[in-house]
Amino acid sequence: MNDAPAGRTGGRFVWYCASMVLTFRTAMPSEAEEVWRVIRAAFTPYVRALGREWPAEGSARFAEEWARGEAELARGDAYVALDGERIVGVVRTKPRGKDLYIHQIAVDPAIQGTGVGSWLLQRIDDVARARGLGGLSLETAEMAEANIRLYRRHGFEIVGRGPPDHGLDPHIRVHMVKSL
Repeated sequence: MNDAPAGRTGGRFVWYCASMVLTFRTAMPSEAEEVWRVIRAAFTPYVRALGREWPAEGSARFAEEWARGEAELARGDAYVALDGERIVGVVRTKPRGKDLYIHQIAVDPAIQGTGVGSWLLQRIDDVARARGLGGLSLETAEMAEANIRLYRRHGFEIVGRGPPDHGLDPHIRVHMVKSL
């Protein structure tokens, strides 16, 4: 899949491979439920490995997370990878000064390991460059070694380690940056 030809078509980036044709674009507010479906499916094992669960539907924390996600969609800070009409990947971002912070990259579990995560990282790199930004930044749990390897392959460097700002778990996070 890594050798699949790709090109720009109609303002969207399209990736062709034997089993998928992926399109990358800004997520639309009307896609909130499908965006969250992909995020929850992709992140549930990670969240549980951290000793946590997703906020229960109807809880104050769930409502807060939902409102934050809707605001991201309205601002254009979330992007999707579509296979046909189905959302198979999501990237949540946040501008931070001269950088673009990657809050989450989620790939539908049915296609994890196929290169879609790398493809999404390349697309977010394109977004940051097109905006004239100086770099990308992110954090991941130190125990998520596969994530750290993926980000390093894409030019990210570890710049620090520490507890998460949110205080929801004690697992050390790795802070990574990539200069553009």
